Order: sequence, then structure tokens, then C-alpha cells
Amino acid sequence: MNTKSKFELEIVRKVRTIRKERNKGQTYIAMVLKVSDGYIGQIEGERWPAMYTYDQLNKIAIEFGCSPQDFIPNECIVENLASSI
Repeated sequence: MNTKSKFELEIVRKVRTIRKERNKGQTYIAMVLKVSDGYIGQIEGERWPAMYTYDQLNKIAIEFGCSPQDFIPNECIVENLASSI
């Protein structure tokens, strides 16, 4: 089963946190990105490989009046290499 890396999960967590701080639902993000609600659900779900593109992160940042860098972790995320083999 394909899953997201810890780095990707952190990006999703940051987007979700900022989205919730602004009282916006997955449907709102889907509308901004012109994708389905279900696709945003897959992005926010840990078990799905779906992930935001850089362009999508940029569009969300424009909508929220922030920087795309606000969605990127400040520190490196170390993966457990044994689990990725």
C-alpha cells in the first residue's frame, strides 16, 4: 500500500491547520484548486498517496494570504529507512 512520507504528512498537517484556523473546509480547498472534495480527502488521508503539487500549494497560499513556505517543515524530517525498503 502506498502511503505518504513523514515529510509529506507534515505538509498536509500544516495546510490542514491553517485551513482550520481560517474556518475553511475541504470543500473550500477543492473549490480553490478546482478538484473534487474526495481528492482533498485523499490528500489529507494518511493511507492515500495523493499529495498537493507545488502549484496547488501556491494557490492555497495566495488564497490564505500566506507564503507557500508556511506549509513546508522548518526542520528536516528523518524517515525510518528500514520501513521504506
